Formats: sequence, C-alpha cells, structure tokens
Amino acid sequence: MRDGDGDGDGDDVPEPQRASRLADLADSSAPEAAPVPLTATTVPEPGPGPAPEVDNELAQARREFAQLLGEFRRTAVLVPFDESESLWTADFNGVRWICAFSDEGVLARFAVARGEARREWTYRTVLGARLLDVMVPMLPGPGGVALDAGSADGALFPPVAGIVPDEVAVDLGERGTGAR
Repeated sequence: MRDGDGDGDGDDVPEPQRASRLADLADSSAPEAAPVPLTATTVPEPGPGPAPEVDNELAQARREFAQLLGEFRRTAVLVPFDESESLWTADFNGVRWICAFSDEGVLARFAVARGEARREWTYRTVLGARLLDVMVPMLPGPGGVALDAGSADGALFPPVAGIVPDEVAVDLGERGTGAR
C-alpha cells in the first residue's frame, strides 16, 4: 500500500493510527439510569405505542450513534482508490457507499477478503467530515460512507438528514422532499 502522492514515501500523509475510538464507541454502553419509582402521576396511560423501556433503548442507541458519528467526523480515515483512480465505492440497494478504513490493517484484510491482496492499493487519508460533507454530495445519486467494510467493527453512515447535507439526504419526507 502506498500514500496518494505517487512517490510512495508517505511524507505528506500522517501515519494512520488507531487513535480513533470508533470500535470502542460501537461496543460501549452507558451506565444504566437508576429506576424511577412509579406513582400515580408517572404511570403511562395504556394505549398504542412502544413501552417506556423501548423508548429508553432507542434514545440510548441514538446517543451512541451520535457519539460514533461525531468521532468519525473528527477522524482521518483511509480511502482507497480503484484501478481507475476513482474513490473505491460499492453500490448496494440503490445507495453508493464510499469505502473508508480506520487503518492499513483493516484495509489489508479487506483486500485479502476480496482476493486482491497482490495488487498495490493506493489510498488517501481524508477527514470523515470531508467525506460526508464534500465527497458524498459529489456522488451520482444517494450516497453514504461504509467504514471498515467487511469487519466486525464496521459502521454505515447512510444518506440521511443529520449525517449528510440535507440537499442530498433521502429521508426528508417529514420536512419536505429530498433532492434525491
């Protein structure tokens, strides 16, 4: 593998490090809240809708994803190029995913899994925020970022509001229609 400047010396690209806590955040769990004693004024009315504990689990999952997204946006990741010198992308269910990797080891395992370990993989180090805010809008159609594809610690950052710019998000049905 080599850096993206063509001379192969790596001087212009900082050495990728696993300083990111992305995998740790994906597995972390926040301390449980102390149970609140139920009184006549706090008992939910029976009716349709999820149980309060489901709401709490959903809120916790959203907080954890927001934390993961924030860490990704601040982290430099490796983005490989294909044989045509274009960003390595994969199409799945109508979404084009930019493939990004947290370090060379994960990228190397991806190459091995694809049966392409013998070829030289050119990549650039790109800030996660730049991928989401600049590169995804340049894709033809809906796009997102697949981090560490094929690994147990992988994560997807789909083309939805709050992750990519609103003008390229596909989930704006509640606030209007998306451009895509």
